[in-house]
Amino acid sequence: MTGIKICGIKYDEDIGIINELKPDYAGMVLFFEKSKRNIAIDRAAEMIKKLDKNIQKTAVVVSPDINQIKAITDVGFDYIQIHKDMPDDILEKITIPVIRAVNMPDEINGAETESNFNDEIEKLIKNDKIYGILFDAGVPGSGKTFRWHRINGIKEKIRSQFVGTCLLALKNGLIYKNLSTTQIIAGVKENLSKLLNNNLNKARKLVLLDNNVLNSQDVTDLKNEQMQEILNTIKDNILPFINDESTQGQDLLNLFFTTFNKYVGKADKNQAFTPDHITQFMCHVVNVNKNSRVLDPCCGSGAFLVRAMTEAMDDCDTKKERDEIKASHIFGIEYEDVAFGLSTTNMLIHGDGNSNIIQGSMFEKEEWIADANIDIVLMNPPYNATRKQSQPEYVKNWNDKITSDPSKGLHYVYYIANLLKRGKLAVLLPMQCAIGASGDVKMFKEKMLEENTLDAVFSLPSDMFYPGANAVACCMIFNLGVRHDKAPIKETFFGYFKDDGFEKRKNLGRVEKEDGLWKKIEKNWLELYRKRKTEIGYSVTKQVTAEDEWLAEAYMDTDYSKLKEEDFQVVLNQYLGYLMSNGRME
Repeated sequence: MTGIKICGIKYDEDIGIINELKPDYAGMVLFFEKSKRNIAIDRAAEMIKKLDKNIQKTAVVVSPDINQIKAITDVGFDYIQIHKDMPDDILEKITIPVIRAVNMPDEINGAETESNFNDEIEKLIKNDKIYGILFDAGVPGSGKTFRWHRINGIKEKIRSQFVGTCLLALKNGLIYKNLSTTQIIAGVKENLSKLLNNNLNKARKLVLLDNNVLNSQDVTDLKNEQMQEILNTIKDNILPFINDESTQGQDLLNLFFTTFNKYVGKADKNQAFTPDHITQFMCHVVNVNKNSRVLDPCCGSGAFLVRAMTEAMDDCDTKKERDEIKASHIFGIEYEDVAFGLSTTNMLIHGDGNSNIIQGSMFEKEEWIADANIDIVLMNPPYNATRKQSQPEYVKNWNDKITSDPSKGLHYVYYIANLLKRGKLAVLLPMQCAIGASGDVKMFKEKMLEENTLDAVFSLPSDMFYPGANAVACCMIFNLGVRHDKAPIKETFFGYFKDDGFEKRKNLGRVEKEDGLWKKIEKNWLELYRKRKTEIGYSVTKQVTAEDEWLAEAYMDTDYSKLKEEDFQVVLNQYLGYLMSNGRME
């Protein structure tokens, strides 16, 4: 069972919000004056009376003594969450359920130490007084999450690659029943070697997967039964949905990767995994077909590549045409090592036949890109790229105080557009790029319009990347090689496409509200765009320059008739949450 606890409540305003949100537990910090969230016991008693009776009240304490335990029990707390010291004699006298906080260091060195740690956890599990175990970061009060790999066995950095590699091996006939972990790893390696087909490009990629994943200590240390259970789960719950002969277009593997990575964490917290239905929409907007030659220069886990491949294959009439698409029509570049492994595995599982994905910086692959003869670009560049991830010539102009891309990804877009000078480019960018009318954002907006046409901008759902990145993104469509002021159609289409038919659900991320709803919504979006129709509340056309906002919100008439009281309440709650999270509510 999954529960939600909001901890560190301090003000009456907090109570109102918590009663509205209705989490499972509400926590108050007591007897710990070092914490800015600490409150007096009599204050806690007052707040308990105001809390919804269905919300469990939790006292959060550090090394409590008997008198503190008694005070907590007397005022009516349902649980006590104990950090640091918890002697047996103290525990014995506690009459309410105990949540024991355990600090989890990033690594535990040494087999004996590891064994001792596991023994302590086992004792807690067996203790009837312990209601639950709270795993906390190695440094208490740091605000950091603990490392999930300390519990799950496989470090989050390689977890998706590990699953993908196992899936690839199972798809190609891996035998693993009743074998040891060592034997299974050897079988996976042998299985993968059969996929090389004397293709040096593939060989390098599979060697990378071998070195980064299969030889990892996290994998080699898996117990036989653990490895068997993992493979059974993948075989029973994922493999049946992977069919590279199908062209239905739903990239189930990428959906798995995306969801998985959102919840377990990423090395780059600014990395945004593009939802599958949004990649589908973008492919339809730029009309990916069997003649398209598609590039994603920041391909991540391969979402755009798989989607473009399946959309192009849908347009084919023969197996020969489909094989041609797999072999030589889809191209990707990825800088980051882990994401490169994911995209490679993803494409191989989907039977791309060649895997035209290379690792490195897009700014160093000019000749390779030129040889690919690209006419469609689909991309979601990093919004806060570091110096080493950015174009060297552009970085030269940064002052010493700049640590991340001030253009918010626009310099990636301009580089590719300037290189190709033809075709269409669809890109996801943060709202800052659409709104910005100064600094580097404005500079690159001007550069783009000097050589290309801003065909359309779609405002997309604010929580599109939930529960991963927090960025609010829009989709920009450019026609490359034609100056904006020389384009045959002078007005840019702006779509206010905030409702995609998906909603946030606990433990599931964003899911479709009802089957078939997205299909209807996408049809409407595409019709509005293709006919360049103005519809109140949805779309407008406007002639713009680099100094203008590139958002529908700036030009569109609002349909107030559709606003409800609940809409106001949602916005109000979001604002209150913002104030709380920024310490501006006293």
